[in-house]
Amino acid sequence: RRILSLKTWDIEYSFTQKNGIQEDFHLRLDEANLELIRDPVHALPPWTYLEFHQCPNCTLTIQNHFYCPLASNLVDILQRFDGIVSFNEVHVRVTTRERSISQNTTVQKGVSSMIGLVFATCGCPHTAFFKPMARFHLPLANEEETTYRAISMYLLAQYFLNREGQDADLELKKLIRIYKNIRIINTAVAERLRAASETDSLVNAIVLLDLYAQEIPFAIEESLEKLRYLFTAFLDREGK
Repeated sequence: RRILSLKTWDIEYSFTQKNGIQEDFHLRLDEANLELIRDPVHALPPWTYLEFHQCPNCTLTIQNHFYCPLASNLVDILQRFDGIVSFNEVHVRVTTRERSISQNTTVQKGVSSMIGLVFATCGCPHTAFFKPMARFHLPLANEEETTYRAISMYLLAQYFLNREGQDADLELKKLIRIYKNIRIINTAVAERLRAASETDSLVNAIVLLDLYAQEIPFAIEESLEKLRYLFTAFLDREGK
C-alpha cells in the first residue's frame, strides 16, 4: 500500500452555471509525489477498466492495474457534467494556496483546464512528466502560456540531468516524444468517454487538450520563433 504524505497540495475548481447550479471539485495532491489522493471507491464503471479502449502505448498490465489510473480519476467529473453541453457558458473559479483565479468561459474550456491537472497527477507513467506543471498549475492557460510553461519545465529538467552528469536534451527531441505519447492517450481516452457519456462536455475538453499537444511539437519544429522575442535581453550580444 502506498504511504501518503500528511501534507497535501489542494486546488479547488468551482463551476457556476447561468441557472445558478454550482459544482465544486476539491483536488488534493500528495506533496511528496504530486499524485491525486482519491477517496476509496468500491466499484468503478466498466469504461474505467484498463483493457477498455486501452491506450496502444500503455505500459501498465492488468495484473497490477485493473483500472486505468486516468479514467478512474475522471469518473466523478463525468458523472457531474454528463448532460451539460460543452459550449454552455459557465463561471469558473480556481482557488489554490496562493491565489484565486476566475473567468467566464465555456464548460469545455473550464473542464479542460481541470482535466489537464488530473492528467498530470493521476498516476499514468506517460503523463507523470507534467507533475512540475501541476505543482505550479496555471488555470485556464491559453496556447502560448502552455507552450512557454511546458518547454520551460522540460529545459529545467535538462538542467538537473546535466547537474547529475547525464546527457541534456537541448534540442527537445524527447519532449516531442512525450507529446506524441500524450496524443495517443488523448485519442484513447476520448473513445472511453464517448462510450460512457451522453453529451460532449468531457470529450471536447480532451479535444482542447489535444490541440495544445499538437501545437508544442509544431512550435519546436519551427524553432520556437513565436517566443524568441521574449528573450531579446539574453540574445543581444551588444548588451554584454
